[in-house]
Order: sequence, then C-alpha cells, then structure tokens
Amino acid sequence: MSTAFHPAQYDTQLNEKRERLQTLLAPFDAPPPEVFESARGHFRLRAEFRLWYEAGVPYYAMFEQGDKRSPILIEQLPIASRQINALMMPLLEACKADPILGRKLFQVEFLTTLSGQALITLCYHRPLDDSWDAPAKTLAEQLGVQLIGRSRGQKRVLQTDHVVETLQVAGRQWHYQQIEGGFTQPNGEVNQHMLGWALDAAGENNDDLLELYCGNGNFTLPLSTRFRRVLATELAKSSVRAAQENLRINGVENVTLVRLASEEVTQALTGVRPFRRLQGIDLTGFEFGTVFVDPPRAGLDPATLKLVKGYRRVLYISCNPETLAENLQELTKTHRVVRCALFDQFPYTHHMESGVLLERR
Repeated sequence: MSTAFHPAQYDTQLNEKRERLQTLLAPFDAPPPEVFESARGHFRLRAEFRLWYEAGVPYYAMFEQGDKRSPILIEQLPIASRQINALMMPLLEACKADPILGRKLFQVEFLTTLSGQALITLCYHRPLDDSWDAPAKTLAEQLGVQLIGRSRGQKRVLQTDHVVETLQVAGRQWHYQQIEGGFTQPNGEVNQHMLGWALDAAGENNDDLLELYCGNGNFTLPLSTRFRRVLATELAKSSVRAAQENLRINGVENVTLVRLASEEVTQALTGVRPFRRLQGIDLTGFEFGTVFVDPPRAGLDPATLKLVKGYRRVLYISCNPETLAENLQELTKTHRVVRCALFDQFPYTHHMESGVLLERR
C-alpha cells in the first residue's frame, strides 16, 4: 500500500493513466476510455499496519516498497476510510493498556465497508488461549467491530469472521459477505462504478453468460440480471464458498457455480475430459453469447484466450493494462473493441483497473 498522498496532483496523475491506457489500446482502434474517478481521500476500505516498537511503545508503521528497516510512523492514514481512521488510535491505546491484548502484537488488519461494518484482525508472535477472549470481546463491544485474533496456525473468532458489504448498482442493492483474509475490492465507490459499467456494457440478453474467475461473485450478482442463465467458475475454495453465500443472501437463482480453473473450463466445454465437480450439470443446455473474464495480473493463458475467442462478445476487466494489451493482440484477430473504461481503484499509484467490451467482427 502506498503512503503517498498528494490530492493536488490527483487530476494530473489520473490524466497520465488515461493517456497510458489510450496508448496501450491505440493499436486496437479502441475508442477513448470512459474514465471513472476515485474520491481524493478516505477511499480505501482495507488497510494493514505493522507495529513498530520504540522503548517498548507500539506505533503503527508502514514502509516504502523494498524497505523494511525505515518505518513511517503514523497515527492516521488519509487514503483509508474514515472508519479505519476513527478506529486506529482507540484500538492501539487499548492494546497498550492491556498486556493480554498487546503482548507480542505485531500487525493489525482493518476491513471496513461502505455499509458501516468493520472487522479487525490482531496478529501475534505468540499462541493465543482462552485468556485472550474476554478482553478482546470487551474491546470489540467498545469499538463496535468484529475482532479476530491470529497467530501461527491459530484463528480465534469471537463472533463472525466476516462483514457484509452493501453496494448500489443501477438502482439496486447487492449484499456481499466479505470474509477475513479473502479478496475484496479495496475502493468500494470505484467498485460500484466498475459494476455499473459492466452491467451497462452487458446490456439485455436472451442467452447465457460464461464467467471465469468469478471470485466471491462481485460481478456475478448484478450481471445475473442481464442474462437468462450464468455459468460462473472459480478455483479458490474460500471464494467459491463466499460466492455461494452471496448468491443465497441475494436470492439469485439463475447462476450455476462450479469450482474449476480456467483451463479446466476449456477442457470441460470442449469435451476433452469429464469432471466429477460437474456431475448433474448439463453444459450442453447453456447457450453462451457472452463471456466475462476478470483474470489475475498475468492475464489470460493461451488456452483460455482460445476459448473466449469462440464467443460473440467478450467483456474483460483487467487489473494489469499491459497484459490486457498482450491479450488484445490475439483477441482483436477475431473481435473489435467497442467500449473501454478506466477505473481509478488505486489513486496516487501507477496501478489501474480497466475494462473492454469486444464484439466479433
């Protein structure tokens, strides 16, 4: 996480990102990107701090990338949510005052939501036992948060290990269970923009959607309203469980969720091999007109690229514009870019999220 915070430079930095994305997409005749800005401050819903001890007194510390010996001691973090900032010092003071809470505490992780919930994980260099629970429960009640204790091989959960986020997309509320330690989009407001753009780009459809890398169902839930049926795939077990719960709590019934890697999806759809995890699922009953992908930073592997080229439309969300451009070299042999977008998930850094909609030529 960057410690840089220069709001006066935000517009300049955002324009540089827009120009960089346009340059990367220029060889593919992409239209100018739709740009979705971030709030200038208090946009980050997650934060992780190491504790740095001076004369036995703990301080929140962050480090520049590649430097673990020169701490930047902080009491507030302007890029973090207001809720995180409000919790930081009361939590630290409580841990300083109670040796059971504070002894060998080395890291604090905050997870907050736009809906006002908060979960804090305290990480220790010592085993935790029952004596930790009572003061931790008192602190959790005082702060109005969920509190978890972690040490090597241990996870002590007082009540629940998740929060529930509520996002507004195209006039509808969606509820997401976000599990401690699981992946969530850090910039909630920009995530809402991403979901809204994907929904608009998808349009109304009478056929089905194939979604790869669905995670906890972040995009799956709203996109389910624009297609007859959805086949969503994800490999990580924890993400699959979260996605199943999110489908349940939102009453979404037209999504079939399967735990498969992208290369396994290719094998299943092309009939190369059967999978027991697909038992009872009739893949031939789907009529996919659109494929949605949100791959890791490495982008799409060659087999998945070959698979997605077989569909009429490709909706691609990318966390790495360089690998997106590499993938487009292949995808634009059969498809053309009709829409693109820049989502400023990570202000004051060089990172950006982008999206493209491709249609078959």
